[in-house]
Amino acid sequence: MGIKPGHQVRLLHTPARWDIPGLPDGCEVAAGGPRGADVALAFHRSYAELVAEGPALVRDLADHAMLWIAWPRRAAGHVSDITENSLRDLFLPLGLVDVKVAALGEDWSGLKFVRRRENRGK
Repeated sequence: MGIKPGHQVRLLHTPARWDIPGLPDGCEVAAGGPRGADVALAFHRSYAELVAEGPALVRDLADHAMLWIAWPRRAAGHVSDITENSLRDLFLPLGLVDVKVAALGEDWSGLKFVRRRENRGK
């Protein structure tokens, strides 16, 4: 996930019984949005919910920070109207770029976004 020792990690809408495996030493993990975080991870089950929160997630994201968006994995039998492409359609126009996709456990997929270099410091 790109989490390094000492990182501030924020979790939003975290499902029950989910944790970050292999968390490095010295990390602080707390509930909340991306403000003040090095890594923010937001779990969403519906695209409409994500569209409503997406601009605020980007606004509060520090230039150096990473934003992971997690959605239920269809491969695990879950239903969701969120796809990788729908996430790109939402976040790329907001100045982010996706850099990694990963399974975040058995039940969740994740797409990692960062600010485009030309949008940092603005």
